[in-house]
Parts: sequence; structure tokens; C-alpha cells
Amino acid sequence: MNPKPQTLTAVKGISVGHTTHPDAGTGCTVILCPDGAVAGVDVRGSAPGTRETDLLNPINTVQAVHAILLTGGSAFGLAAADGVMRWLEERGIGFDVGVATVPIVPAAVLFDLMVGRADVRPTATDGYAACDAASTAPVACGSVGAGTGATVGKLFGPAFATKTGIGSAARTIHGGITVGALVALNAFGDVVDSTGKIIAGAQNPDGSPGFADTMARLHGDLAGTMLAFGQNTTLAVVATDAALTKPAAAKMAQMAHDGLARTIRPIHTMLDGDTIFALGTGKADASADVSVLGAVAADVLAEAVWDAASR
Repeated sequence: MNPKPQTLTAVKGISVGHTTHPDAGTGCTVILCPDGAVAGVDVRGSAPGTRETDLLNPINTVQAVHAILLTGGSAFGLAAADGVMRWLEERGIGFDVGVATVPIVPAAVLFDLMVGRADVRPTATDGYAACDAASTAPVACGSVGAGTGATVGKLFGPAFATKTGIGSAARTIHGGITVGALVALNAFGDVVDSTGKIIAGAQNPDGSPGFADTMARLHGDLAGTMLAFGQNTTLAVVATDAALTKPAAAKMAQMAHDGLARTIRPIHTMLDGDTIFALGTGKADASADVSVLGAVAADVLAEAVWDAASR
């Protein structure tokens, strides 16, 4: 749970806070952008749990979001977004509809009910507390927030998985623009480094050292494996302080999935709900082509995955 010098909060206009229930193995993480940020989303996994993602479609009305919530607790955890909305509303932050100010808070969940206690899930109180804890300091990573119950390598079930958590990274590119990423790493597959070596994943059920190699096993006999439905999901936010349009934010989120594909094998399965949000705060005094931002976002997200896997 040690902070790092270059994390998502290096992006101007963003703060991050966690609420953690270590004994229950769950928690939530809020990414606040109180001045508003243009947002996009790309859902590639086939078992997602989300809220307000349709609103991010470029053809839909609202142009800015005020927070993103990543949470454990499976679908129950979406309730934590209510607390984020209440915190923002109390401060007059949101979309003015004349009779009220409505904060826009897209959210996504991961499955951690088999870690700790299944009857403890993030609530509205937890979402509110995560906002209270948010700061622009380097993000605390590891078994914290939405990553508290995160694991990877579940081919043989949770007993043979590897503990992961929250990871984050950021880079500053030409023109002083920063691109950052934060990931809650909870994948069915294994994590590999830049050489293809497994660094976190399914452990051998016979107790022998090393990793079982999920992809190699998927090519062969699946006896003894657990292809459990929807008990995984990697969630991420990539962000830049360059200005984005909604179509550009959607493209950035789409390209950032390459960072997951480079580092997690397999990814985007029927067992995962992999979801990436992209944010543009427009706080930098420079602009960049979305192809550049998306390519850098993929690299930075890969670094965040490796960070989470090393925790």
C-alpha cells in the first residue's frame, strides 16, 4: 500500500481516494474530477457490472463527468456510487438541470465476494468516505480500495490465485501533457512481463513451484479447472490533462485496452467484465492527437498492471 511518485494523480484536475475493508476483502476507489472531465468508456469483457456507461456514448447529451467509481462487491458495490453523488451534490458539483444539480458518476464493479466476507460490500457510506479521503498525493497502491480483494490466475479457483490490487503509473510527454492510469487488477488470466514471462497468475495445484500457465492449460485438458462465470474483471481509468472530445475519449479508452492485452493472458473472456474509462480534464496548456494519447495510455496502463501485480 505504498505510494508512488508518478501515478494517476499526476494528471492535473484529478484526485483519488480509497475506502478499504481489509478483513472483508473489499473496498472502493473514487477518481474525482470536480471541475468536470470529458469521459469515454470501452467495455471488452463479457461479464461487466456498470452504471451510467451509456451516458458516455459520444451521441448522448452530457459532456462531462465529475467522478468515476471503481468498486468491489460485485453488483452490490454499485450502491457506493450513491455516496459519491451525495458528496458531490453537497458541494454543488454536478450537471445543472434547473431544479437540482446532478453529479455524473459512472461506475464499474469487480467480483471479490469469494475473498474475505461475501456479506460485506461497499455501500454509499464507503463511497462518501472515499471522496473525503481523496487527494492529489501519489495514489496508495496494493491491497487497498477496489483492489482489496483483487487476485489473478483463477483457472484452478481462488485457492490457487495470486494476490494483486491497485496499480498506477503516469508519464509526461511532449508539450507537458501527462497521461496516467490506475487499475484494479482482478483477472481470470495470468500477468506477463514484457518478455512474456508470467509474473503473477494461477499457481500449480500440485504445490510445485512456479505458475501453471493458464494459456498452455487452455490448449489442453481442462480437467480440474474452474471456468466460473463472471468472477473476475479488471477495471481501469486512463486520463490526460489534455482536452478531449467525447469521441476522442472513447477512442482513448478503446486503445488503452491494448495495455491489458499485452500484460494479461487471456483477457476479455466470458469470465471477465473488463472496463476502461478515459478522462480528459483539459487542464494542460497543450493539446495532442488522440492517436498519440491512446498509444501512450496503453503503455501507461501496462505499467500500472505490472505495478499491481508486484504488490
